[in-house]
Amino acid sequence: MIIIKLAVLICYLAWSPASAGRSHSFWRGKKFTQDGPSKNPIFKGMGSNVQTLWFDQLLDHNDPTNPTTWKQRYYVNDEYFKNEDDNGPVFLMIGGEGEATARWMTEGAWIHYAQEYGALCFQLEHRFYGKSHPTEDLSTKNLAYLTSEQALSDLAYFIEAMKLKYQLGRSNRWIAFGGSYPGSLAAWLREKYPYLVFGSISSSGPLLAKIDFKEYFEVVTNSLKRYSPDCVANVRSAMSQVETLLKHMIGQRNLNEKFKLCDPVEKSIENELDISSLFEAIASNFAGVVQYNKDNSPHARLTIDEVCDVMMNQTIGVPVARLAVVNEMVMNQDKVKCLDYVYDKTIKQMQNTSWDSDVANGARQWIYQTCNEFGFYQTSDTADSVFGDRFPAEFFTRQCADVYGRRFDQKALNRAVYRTNTNYGALNPSTTNVLYVHGSIDPWHRLGLTESNDIQMPTIFIDGTAHCANMYEPKEDDFPQLKAARVQISSFIGRLLKMDDDYDY
Repeated sequence: MIIIKLAVLICYLAWSPASAGRSHSFWRGKKFTQDGPSKNPIFKGMGSNVQTLWFDQLLDHNDPTNPTTWKQRYYVNDEYFKNEDDNGPVFLMIGGEGEATARWMTEGAWIHYAQEYGALCFQLEHRFYGKSHPTEDLSTKNLAYLTSEQALSDLAYFIEAMKLKYQLGRSNRWIAFGGSYPGSLAAWLREKYPYLVFGSISSSGPLLAKIDFKEYFEVVTNSLKRYSPDCVANVRSAMSQVETLLKHMIGQRNLNEKFKLCDPVEKSIENELDISSLFEAIASNFAGVVQYNKDNSPHARLTIDEVCDVMMNQTIGVPVARLAVVNEMVMNQDKVKCLDYVYDKTIKQMQNTSWDSDVANGARQWIYQTCNEFGFYQTSDTADSVFGDRFPAEFFTRQCADVYGRRFDQKALNRAVYRTNTNYGALNPSTTNVLYVHGSIDPWHRLGLTESNDIQMPTIFIDGTAHCANMYEPKEDDFPQLKAARVQISSFIGRLLKMDDDYDY
């Protein structure tokens, strides 16, 4: 079981490695009935049956002398496509750091937009994730082909190929959708290839690469405080009590029992990396709850209300006892029997390069991307912090070198983050026709664009909503501000599709 922090980004649109060491099943949501077959002869027979197809993709877009190709998975749904005047829109859902799924072709807010505007829908799985395997294994040498730049080129080549395959012309405007890391890709795709993509909806996408993402747990703390300051006070006290229990044998055994540790902590008491890993795992319980709080995803069933109610329940016992109950709640939700925290065990698992390994579910790939491009490490390194000072940036950057080799050191990561921000513009993008959407509860909004005076790249900042909340299947009991945001997104799409043909890209 992997406990290494995945710098969690992914939206629960499919299976995902969204919480370190905790697996999640497919998103089960509402399905829609078929309205009727497409009127375009080229789509005859496809109907509402979502097709799983494979695209011959180049391995290395940076080397024209390398002809190597591989099979990239994609999905098509033409159920709502209206192309009578050869101007039907095309929606592209961008895959991210988890397996793509055909379910996403019939569910979610974007499918409602497709119904409204008569769009043809594609979803392209990200290279190295799911079933899209460009190389024979996940060796560090092969992972050199796993970059956001290569992924953007994949999308560009895919669009060009689909335009030919489905006889799509300039009047068939492409609009890209993405949530989380794919939300970043959606914005960057419009920036890098404006002649291919007319506009993008970037949901919960971080634009600023940053190694020491200390703001993440600041938002977690503020989100808990929004429910009750007493909740935060008790979390702080509980984390402090864990420190106290670690100082003597009886306390250590208490921690083993209460937190259901896979390995007795007394064997790790002199190992700072193990202790850092333990504290980070406990803090991540709250991070996961906050990030996906009430976002319509059944994979994140626990809410801020529930965990805070536990942390404020004096009948359970002292704060550390309540903290253990929250830990057990998360473990039960994720069907985990014990909390694995031993650093060397995790590193050994992460070093497995086989596609058949547990870490091939996205863990080894995404950690590589954080080490090679983004950072995004959710740290806590001050004694007066709610979550303490046990997992600073150095704890995460060391993992890069231990898993992928010595050259992935701190200096290399500094250069990588600088390069990413230089390539894409960080929080000063040069995009047009991109709508940036974030929720105030989602900690990732601190690395995203949440306000703008430029009408070419408007923003929507939804108070009280979490990661990618606007992308999920709408519900009657959704927050009014979330319902309003979906209306705004639909209106934005409508404006894109009504722009003059001579619009200056």
